[in-house]
Amino acid sequence: MKKILLSLFFAASLNVIMAQNSTATSTEYKTAIGVKVWAGAGVSIKTFIKENNAIELIGYFDRFGTRITGLYEFHGNLSTEGSLKWYVGPGAHVSIYKNSTAVGIDGVVGIDYKFSNIPLNLALDWQPAFELGGADRNGFYGNWGGFAIRFTL
Repeated sequence: MKKILLSLFFAASLNVIMAQNSTATSTEYKTAIGVKVWAGAGVSIKTFIKENNAIELIGYFDRFGTRITGLYEFHGNLSTEGSLKWYVGPGAHVSIYKNSTAVGIDGVVGIDYKFSNIPLNLALDWQPAFELGGADRNGFYGNWGGFAIRFTL
C-alpha cells in the first residue's frame, strides 16, 4: 500500500512540475536536478548563473566514502537549435574516506543535451582530478566523471 501511495504522490508531483515548468517545451533550462552515475552514484544539481555559464554541485557516494564536488562550467552550442552543448571548466572537491579526508582540484569536459518536449536533461562528462591529503589517495585521478539524468526546472 505504501508503494502505491508513494507512486501516486510521485506521479501527481511530476504532473504539477511539468505543468508549471516553462522549460518542458524549450531547449533552454535554468536549473536541473538528478543523478549522476559512474563507478559510484551521486546527486547532481546544475544551475546557470549566466547564459553560458553554470555551476554544478555533485555529491558522490560509493563503497570508499563520499566526495563533494563543485564545478564551474563554460557552455557552447554544438547544434543550431541549442539542445546539444559542450562544456568545460575548473572545480574542486572534498573527499571523506573511511580512513582519511582529502581535497583536490578538478576539471570537466562534457556534452549536455536538453530534450525540447519534456523537462529532461542528459549529460556525459569526464572529470580528471588531482587529490592531496589522503593517506593513500594523493595524485592524479582520471577515472571520475559520469552520466547525468536530470529533471529541468
